Amino acid sequence: MEEDNLFMGLPPPSARPNTLPPLPSVADQPSNGYTKRASSPAPAPILKSALKREKHPEPQNEAAEAPQKRLRFKTTVDASETQVIEAMQKIASHITNPGKFSKASKLAIQLIQAGSVKPGTIDHFIAILEAAMSSPTACNDASVRADYHALFSAAQDITECLSKKQRNQLTSWTMRAVVGNDLYTDDSFVFSKAATRIKEAISSLPVTTSDDDIEEAIALKDEMEAANTDREEQEDKSSASSEAHRKAESDPFGLDALLTSTSKLDEKVKGKKEGAVFSRKAEEDESKRFLKSQREALILCLEIAARRYKIPWCQTVIDILVKHAFDNVERFTSRQRDAIGKLWASIREQHTRRKQGKSVTGKLDMNAFEWLQEKYAGEKISIRHAVGGSGDRRAQQWLG
Repeated sequence: MEEDNLFMGLPPPSARPNTLPPLPSVADQPSNGYTKRASSPAPAPILKSALKREKHPEPQNEAAEAPQKRLRFKTTVDASETQVIEAMQKIASHITNPGKFSKASKLAIQLIQAGSVKPGTIDHFIAILEAAMSSPTACNDASVRADYHALFSAAQDITECLSKKQRNQLTSWTMRAVVGNDLYTDDSFVFSKAATRIKEAISSLPVTTSDDDIEEAIALKDEMEAANTDREEQEDKSSASSEAHRKAESDPFGLDALLTSTSKLDEKVKGKKEGAVFSRKAEEDESKRFLKSQREALILCLEIAARRYKIPWCQTVIDILVKHAFDNVERFTSRQRDAIGKLWASIREQHTRRKQGKSVTGKLDMNAFEWLQEKYAGEKISIRHAVGGSGDRRAQQWLG
């Protein structure tokens, strides 16, 4: 019975032997060389399961535990407000140079993206834009056209820091530098979008009055008399100095300032009234100045569009744009109305030629087949080679 027991020689469940059972000694073996039969079978050696073997610690990956380095770009400028103002002043001094405009405009865009344009520095940044637009037509030059477009497009992110006057200035500059430059594009969608913005700006203009025409005539007269401005300023300075000298002689001890004829209350009321009148007049002058600059920018855009009429896919959009300006001609001054009338007459003449099958230059338009037929009429074509080979057959036979 004991030999049939399968669990003979196994340790109890709680015990975990770490060593094998001892082997039988030499004394238990007989001297004749035969093995002595034991009364009970020897316990079988205990084998450990492979699943219960001790696991050796794996070598740690130092590279995995090391903190990973990430490439991060700085989005802010660690500079004081004084340093930012100095940088803006340097940019404003260089941005008027066409050769340095590209680099200067990129630096100005970086200041916007870094958040350095704040209420404390906005006046200096407007000085950069004003220096860039010192010449009305410089923004449409082919060498700096893309840089102007990028600069004034990025400037739209700082409108919340601008005053009403500065916002009006930026609107007029954007019409020249962004919308005007979009008219030079080769993308029909961008061109149509720019034309739509111009039409909306024309529709938003108020109708001009006789005062606007008078002011325009006065402005033209002032431009013609610009050569005499220096002389007039010198005369004003001399008259002001003589008036001050006369007052000093009449009141050498300054007693007139102490002998006021009105009370302080009357002076305060008078000062408030004068301040209200001055502020109202300043607002009116600013509104007139904005309308004037906006009208000039729109006229510039119309001229740019008219110069691109020779491109076939632009012609329909330009027809609609100039027709819209002519229909709203009362929103412009007298001089601008004359310019729009001449522009519409030119566009209408070219439109009539198109209806007659002629191009802008006056020649008859040709389709693709007629153009190829004229091009290859004098070329030779070979049976074994491409068109233009040394064969005797003419291209007229190939084209039918």
